Amino acid sequence: MYDDIIVGAGSAGCVLANRLSADPNRQVCLLEAGPEDTSPWIHLPVGIFFTMRSRTLNWRYQTEPETELYNRRLFWPRGKTLGGSSSINAMVYTRGHPWDYDHWAELGNHGWGYADLLPLFKRNQHQERGPSDYHGVGGPLNVADLRQHSEISRVFIRAAAEAGYPLSDDFNGAEQEGVGFYQVTQKNGQRCSSARAYLHPVRQRPNLTVMTHALASRVLFEGRRAVGVAYLNRAGKTVELRTQGEVILSGGAINSPQLLLLSGVGPRRELERHGIPIVHDLPGVGQNLQDHLDVVVAHRDRRQASYGFALSFLPRLFKSIIEYQICRRGFLTSNLAEAGGFVKSNPALPIPNLQYHLTSTILDDHGRHIWSGYGYSLHVCDLRPKSRGVLTLRSADPRDPPLLQPRYLSHPDDLETLLAGVKTCRNILATRAFDGYRGEELFPGKAVQSGDELREFIRRRAETIYHPVGTCKMGHDRLAVVDDQLRVHGLSGLRVADASIMPTLIGGNTNAPTMVIGEKTAELILR
Repeated sequence: MYDDIIVGAGSAGCVLANRLSADPNRQVCLLEAGPEDTSPWIHLPVGIFFTMRSRTLNWRYQTEPETELYNRRLFWPRGKTLGGSSSINAMVYTRGHPWDYDHWAELGNHGWGYADLLPLFKRNQHQERGPSDYHGVGGPLNVADLRQHSEISRVFIRAAAEAGYPLSDDFNGAEQEGVGFYQVTQKNGQRCSSARAYLHPVRQRPNLTVMTHALASRVLFEGRRAVGVAYLNRAGKTVELRTQGEVILSGGAINSPQLLLLSGVGPRRELERHGIPIVHDLPGVGQNLQDHLDVVVAHRDRRQASYGFALSFLPRLFKSIIEYQICRRGFLTSNLAEAGGFVKSNPALPIPNLQYHLTSTILDDHGRHIWSGYGYSLHVCDLRPKSRGVLTLRSADPRDPPLLQPRYLSHPDDLETLLAGVKTCRNILATRAFDGYRGEELFPGKAVQSGDELREFIRRRAETIYHPVGTCKMGHDRLAVVDDQLRVHGLSGLRVADASIMPTLIGGNTNAPTMVIGEKTAELILR
């Protein structure tokens, strides 16, 4: 019998396991569908290139055909190991804009404003630069400057300044707007996932049980109270665990709503369609799906200063292997998205609405399409899309992936924002700073110039930048799934704590905010 059963050892789940088991009188169980995080590709920063392809560490979801993207199915990588997506992501440390959290509070979510969460952001990190009004030291999550800055990344920052954008050395400080190098969740040149930061240091606690290869199949209820979890073990047999306290779902924006639906919690029509007994008719489960849609402008690199797929790159690679072995530096410590920033498509906007990620290689289809030679890619995404999608069940079998329908560009404003973003990318890449480096524009391509041609390009080439949220929305309206204590409406003994509770998508990378959701939830439970 456990006091707390946490489903999902991802960015928030590992935080919860650490904080709740700090009380020696609490028995805590953490379930993870994937394996241990022992793969060397997890801990080697540049290994993101391999984890993106892994069938062991990655759920490798596909969306349903997207109407506004010419019925393309988009690839959605999500972490399936201890650490979740923090074990396979690009390690970029950003929090979003203070407005994002103040907006959550304005929606009626007490305690979720920026001033409420800033102490938690500071508490959860060890900022290698030292403490400040916006950063803390001594926390589990190590935040560091990159040990590798490619020549192309430095050129990009000079080019952005030439194009008139402000420069920034801290996107999480007093002002988000600007362009510069990202800080990363790394320690000593290796990935610092939520598992490495929060779970491994406390793994030996006698009151903490961690189970891997445990696919949760449903939440167990007595009436409307959650009393445990059923899961499929490695042999495919169902095992039941019981709690005298709470079940906390931390499976992320895909797995948490899927598990609620499988457990009989969700829209009545959806449950009846699959013959699932109804525990609680909750219309918002799986609704409100939001994600950052990303589009890329890519060029050949005439000076071969980028990271290339070419025989001529081998000497640099061998040198980097030696550097990494000796002092944990060099190309192998790169997260590939070393530089970027937050800008406004229109100077009249109150806060940035676009985010850049500059990769010093030709990145096409999440790196799954390999281009030989050298090049660079400038990604831009719409930070606050207005389109809303839905997640539903494919079947009542927990082994079947759910149906993902993000409905990208279903709101016309989102296409226009991305159009403006592509134009700003081209402006930066056309500056004098890139003279001498700038080769052929691979995409959109020289022939694609008019507004309609660029809109066509966006529809044919845009992809996710891996930030799905919102499917177990926090709030008090008809589609809200949890309240501002993250308790599931209409039920007891059940909370959700992960990116699915975000009522609106934050303006930045979602990993650090998700860890703080874990911190906040632990605080709520222990208090």
